[in-house]
Amino acid sequence: MADAPKKGTLRAAYRRAADIKPRDARTWQVSLNAFAFLFSEMVQYNQTRVDNIAELEHRLEHAGYGVGLRMLELLCHREKGNRREVRLLGILSFVHSTLWKSLFGKVADSLEKGTENEDEYMISEKELLVNRFISVPKDMGAFNCGAYVAGIVKGVLDGSGFPARVTAHFVPVEGQPRPRTTILIKFSEEVLQREARLS
Repeated sequence: MADAPKKGTLRAAYRRAADIKPRDARTWQVSLNAFAFLFSEMVQYNQTRVDNIAELEHRLEHAGYGVGLRMLELLCHREKGNRREVRLLGILSFVHSTLWKSLFGKVADSLEKGTENEDEYMISEKELLVNRFISVPKDMGAFNCGAYVAGIVKGVLDGSGFPARVTAHFVPVEGQPRPRTTILIKFSEEVLQREARLS
């Protein structure tokens, strides 16, 4: 049996730090004010370093991609006992419910299959959190901060072995002052071929 670390040693400090755990790891939340401030600063920082809207959205998507990879690891460890989805509908359900709930505190408003193309799916949100506190200048009217969330979704899908092109779009809603945000997921051909083999 190994000796217990002596009080005051580095090993004892690590042991005490490892014992500090939240009562329920699922309830950890970031202050909405802190997130809004940090996200706004990230947008402003990147805005001064680009020439057009497409570059700015690409930078936000790239920032979200890393978050998506980390969220996948965390959620697979917490929720699924290190199990990953291998089916298309399973990963879409994971993104629509588990990922969305851990990021935004609720399930996404809708998950729909595209009517025109077999490889397209859409996740829609009436008021996406990242668009709620950002006021877009008139010269950047088409700018959508949802590109950050699209990057998160792309990171989760790529990390799970479902390569896809993920983009964020505004969709006007009749009778609503603000358009809803739709995350469009277009899977690569290899994903559809693998899904056909598994069926």
